Amino acid sequence: MKICIYGAGAIGGYLGVQLARAGADISLVARGPHLAAMRENGLKLLVDGEERVVHLRCTDNPAELGPQDFVIICLKAHSISGVIDTMRPLLGPRTRIVTAVNGIPYWYFYKHGGAYEGSTLESIDPGGRQWHKLGPERAIGCIVYPATEIEAPGVIRHVYGNHFPLGEPSGAITADVEALSSLFGAAGMKAPVLDRIRDEIWLKLWGNVCFNPISALTHATLEEICTDPETRALSKAIMLETQAIAESFGVKFRVDVERRIEGARKVGAHKTSMLQDLERGRPMEIDPLVTVVQEMGRLTKIATPTLDLVLALVAQRGKTAGLYERIVRPAETKQPAFA
Repeated sequence: MKICIYGAGAIGGYLGVQLARAGADISLVARGPHLAAMRENGLKLLVDGEERVVHLRCTDNPAELGPQDFVIICLKAHSISGVIDTMRPLLGPRTRIVTAVNGIPYWYFYKHGGAYEGSTLESIDPGGRQWHKLGPERAIGCIVYPATEIEAPGVIRHVYGNHFPLGEPSGAITADVEALSSLFGAAGMKAPVLDRIRDEIWLKLWGNVCFNPISALTHATLEEICTDPETRALSKAIMLETQAIAESFGVKFRVDVERRIEGARKVGAHKTSMLQDLERGRPMEIDPLVTVVQEMGRLTKIATPTLDLVLALVAQRGKTAGLYERIVRPAETKQPAFA
């Protein structure tokens, strides 16, 4: 099985090592010192008390790699639109694209049914470029639950978790998604095939939409946000607004709000990805985690007053730090264009 991991950072590097050890033909797209270190010394994964080193084909030019069976996108969601053209040499007639990214993916309304079938969302896919150039028919959904980090260029540390639920947008159990699930299993990871992958997307986003911006504004950990009565109540208010939007699209939540907040509290003194990006001077993933929920709320005419307020504050924080440029302003949010 020929697989390119596009964005071989913390999660992509973890997947690269594990899948290569399971026998897949893995190539990595990366850049900068991380790429140079992988080329010179191989890619090292620190996991389960051991060091695992693999020497894989690494490049910053995907055209060198040729068409793949699967392309696993492990970029921050807001970065994808900028690399669509360089990604296209990886796509053959049967190549599948696995979106291992946070937030709502570009293919969300493909095989969705209902009034918004075939729609694109401006906050995550400006101008529908991902939809039209990558193609929603190639997509396989993937939710990323593990935590990993780049300890040094070419060195990935696994912190916790090995769960990567997979699913076709249509809900069908296809040979492609079953083959990928089996490979993940052989690599020591859990990748159950779900027939309602959107439910799982929203379950993870449910926490990201509130905990990420609140942490970026307060510099508090998950434990602190969920323990303090005021920020816990603020999180719950945003989550209830989000739940109403998701359920209007037919999503079913398998846990209630209080249980989801308690799950986050039990993670402990963990900094969210948005807070880590702010502290490290990296672009903040605001639109795929927060703005997109506001946009979908406006499609369904569901008010999001608490989310709107927190989004305005964290967007200003990101702009002040030079780490965020808003794609869609609230007053400009419109119905998405149909393909």
